[in-house]
Amino acid sequence: MNFTNTQDDDRGWQDEANCLGVDPDLFFPERGASTREAKEVCRGCVVRLDCLEFALVNGEKFGIWGGLSERERRRLRRQRAITTRRTASA
Repeated sequence: MNFTNTQDDDRGWQDEANCLGVDPDLFFPERGASTREAKEVCRGCVVRLDCLEFALVNGEKFGIWGGLSERERRRLRRQRAITTRRTASA
């Protein structure tokens, strides 16, 4: 995948990614197209969580990151925000 955001200096995990050398277009399917192949590449990737965290921290809005789609990442961000609010108010 092409990582253009320079906010994260610790990107050594990218060298271990299953998607290294895979056509990036696979991870940015057209609207309504299947994400199955991209998610299959992510399945079992040793840096999957690093990739997902990178996408969440940097607000990646498009594509498959860490095996999750845009919608799945939005849901995860909402869940994290709710948990953070509950923890802060406890």
